[in-house]
Amino acid sequence: MNVAYGVIAALLALFYLYGGGLKAVRSRERLLPMMAWVDDTPMPVVRSLGAVEVLGALGLVLPPLTGIAPWLGSAAAVGFVALQLAAIRVHLRRGDRAVALNVTLLLAAAATAGLSTAWW
Repeated sequence: MNVAYGVIAALLALFYLYGGGLKAVRSRERLLPMMAWVDDTPMPVVRSLGAVEVLGALGLVLPPLTGIAPWLGSAAAVGFVALQLAAIRVHLRRGDRAVALNVTLLLAAAATAGLSTAWW
């Protein structure tokens, strides 16, 4: 169970570190080709989402590695489930039906949340 959690959590963390890092530092013009929703979203919200994603990625990985507050891994995974549910809603509201990546991330975060309960 710990190995499965580690693999899925590490992959999610890498994805969210990259995506969150981009949202936190890139300009709207550089984000638009990848994220059309950025066009009508205020940049402070985009930056905040980026920060939340980076912190959540750290929350998936650091607590199990350090043994300090292991419940934070579960909290981060549940937070990513909520984030992806909201992202799917935003995409569908905008008429964008390409939500396969969001559904995949949702399922991975849900699996991570389930697996994280095995070690704390």
